[in-house]
Amino acid sequence: MGHSKVSKKTPTSKTPQALDFKSATLYAIRVVLHDADTKALLAALDKRMKDAGAFFENEPVVIDAARIEEVIDWAALISALREHHLHPVGVVAEGEQRAAAAAAGLPAVDVGGAPVRPVSTPAPENETPPAAVIPEHSPEAKAVAAEAPPPAAQESSATPPAAQEPAPAAMVINRPLRSGQRVYARNTDLIVIGVVSRGAEVIADGNIHIYGPLRGKAMAGARGDANARIFTTQLDPELVAIAGVYRVIETSLDAALQNRPAIVSLSGESLQIDSLGN
Repeated sequence: MGHSKVSKKTPTSKTPQALDFKSATLYAIRVVLHDADTKALLAALDKRMKDAGAFFENEPVVIDAARIEEVIDWAALISALREHHLHPVGVVAEGEQRAAAAAAGLPAVDVGGAPVRPVSTPAPENETPPAAVIPEHSPEAKAVAAEAPPPAAQESSATPPAAQEPAPAAMVINRPLRSGQRVYARNTDLIVIGVVSRGAEVIADGNIHIYGPLRGKAMAGARGDANARIFTTQLDPELVAIAGVYRVIETSLDAALQNRPAIVSLSGESLQIDSLGN
């Protein structure tokens, strides 16, 4: 009587995982609380969202309660934020406040300090690239050669320092932005060549330059850079903001600013709008 053999097949490939973990960077708005009174908080939230329109809608938010000692009504605050289409993802708090937030479903997060972009300064004159190439046999080239140190001196000179890593290139949008469109330039400046229509939003961690009418919403220094600026050749916005400080433009600006070249900057805790005209 023969014996049958059962062969086992060795899988040639692994079964794909149902999920995986990958790194991600989350951009979130920080809602800083200055009062523990629920009624005052909800009234302030209603006013802020009414002023900002849809500018912050559907954004993740971190609630900063570090300055509040009295435990607040987290359930009411979370519910109100969600009614305004904001999505709480974490809290900055300590002690009982932190425990109460955790009980309401908000984990503690560390938002750290706002990133500060290095200040740009003009390069020294001796590092400025030449504007044009001098012909090899021209009198100017001979004069430069005469002033140059001998080869031995060049070899004995100290090794020049390594070149610094270049800053991120600005994001350039070479088209008009229509209502409902949003552009975010992370860690750099944003340049828009064209109109930013009403209902459109432009956001940048650095400066915003708009070569055309600004009729929508513009937010520079989105991650806390108070030195950021907004430049436009025609100012007529719905909202402007720098480092979270914003101003809703409900009526026409002064005649010297309305539909004219302007710059928006942050002075202390208030926005300043200045004309770029002569």
